[in-house]
This record gives sequence, structure tokens and C-alpha cells, in this order.
Amino acid sequence: MSTPHGQFQQAFALALFAPLEAAQPEMWELAAQPAFAVYRNTVMKACIDALQANFPVVARLVGDEWFRAAAALYVAADAPRDGRFLHYGSGFAGFLRDFEPAAELVYLPGVAQLDTLWREAHGAQDEPAADAAWLARHSPEQMAGLALSPHPAARWIWFDDQPIYTVWERNRRQVEVPEELTWRGEGALLTRPRDAVSWRDITKAGCVFLDACAAGVDLAEAGERALAADPQADLAATFTTLLQAGAFAGTAAPHASDERAP
Repeated sequence: MSTPHGQFQQAFALALFAPLEAAQPEMWELAAQPAFAVYRNTVMKACIDALQANFPVVARLVGDEWFRAAAALYVAADAPRDGRFLHYGSGFAGFLRDFEPAAELVYLPGVAQLDTLWREAHGAQDEPAADAAWLARHSPEQMAGLALSPHPAARWIWFDDQPIYTVWERNRRQVEVPEELTWRGEGALLTRPRDAVSWRDITKAGCVFLDACAAGVDLAEAGERALAADPQADLAATFTTLLQAGAFAGTAAPHASDERAP
């Protein structure tokens, strides 16, 4: 915004989220008024409330007091840029990764990532998932040449060496986490083929397979990439899991270099 009105809006927003001394000089008189402080506190509380709603598992793990104190620091450093609070907090996982009080909670940034992916899946556009019956009518050769796109609501992630999915999933359902966790890599897949977000664990091969599909390659190439990541992977089981979870969009096309599919 380069207009005087736009410049005022920018200065006003900065004064809301920054200390008085950091505000632009033309805002000092306004920002020093008691009514402005009340408004500032109301806006800050709304942002913190939004973060707590957007990161319910993180909040459950650390408690209200810890979470809201950390959230206040995040809000001051990264104010909302979108009036839709559902989208607020995209940088919160990164903030927690560098937040010294969370240094011993090594799983917390990953949990925040999964909270973010849940929110993205929830807000994604509606689209039918791939029809298993339609796919079954293709021969193996035709299937190999199909390029399936991930469903718009599908989100997936692989965590090396940490049971992030187990921690997140148990706390999302508000059940106890096993006292003795196996510290190994885990993957997560979140989908919303219909009305509600669902989630499940996923193998590294499954994550690589979806990465390949998102890149636009055909199923044969996606399978090769998955096997390169995990030579022991069961590709048939992996594909079935992804299909049943609604991870693929309902449309498919032959790969650009392959016209075998009808």
C-alpha cells in the first residue's frame, strides 16, 4: 500500500503488534492513549486464541499457560496477514523449533506441523476421491501409465527418527501416549475425501510415492521412486492404503509419454 491511507494502515498495524518505542513516530500519540492499549490487548488476545484453536495438540501437550506465553511472542513477531484466522500460524512450527524453552521438547515442532496439516486438509477444496472400481477396470499396463494427482485435501509428511505421528495422534484423540515409545521414523497421511478430516500412519515409501504423484509422474515411475527409498516396500499394499484413504483425486490421465490408458 503506497497511498496515505495504506501507509496509515501499515503504521497502525505495526503499532498494534510492536512495543510503543518501535512504532512509527506519527503513531506515538495514538499508541500512548489508554483506549489504544485496550484495543491492542483485544487484538492480541484474538490472535492468541486463534493460535490455540489452530494448534490444539501443541496446546494440550504444553498446557494453557506455557502455550499462551509462547503464542504472545509469536504474535508479536509474526502478526496475521490474512483476516481468516484459520490460516494463521503457518510459521509456528518453525518458531517452536528455534524457541529455547521448547529445546527439550524435540517432538513439539513436528506436532505443530501435523496440526497445520490438519487445518490445511480441513480447509481444502472439495473434490471426489479416486474411484477404486474405475481403476480396477484398467489392465496392469494401463495402470502403470496413469498419472494420479493427490487429492486437494491430502497432506503427508515423514519424520526421521521420531514417533511424531504417535504423539500427535494419541493426543488428538485425547488418549494416553505409551510410556515407552519406540524412537523411530514415522509418517502421517491426512485426507478429507468427504466431510471430515481423517488420518493414519504411512510408510516412507508411501510418502515418496505421493511426492512422485504430486510431481506429475505416472504410477510406474512413482513406484520406482518408492522402491528406491525403501527396497523392502510392498507397493501393492502401499497403493491400496493410499487409495482407500482417499489420497488421490477422482480424475486421472495417461502420462504425457504414454497413451495406453483409454
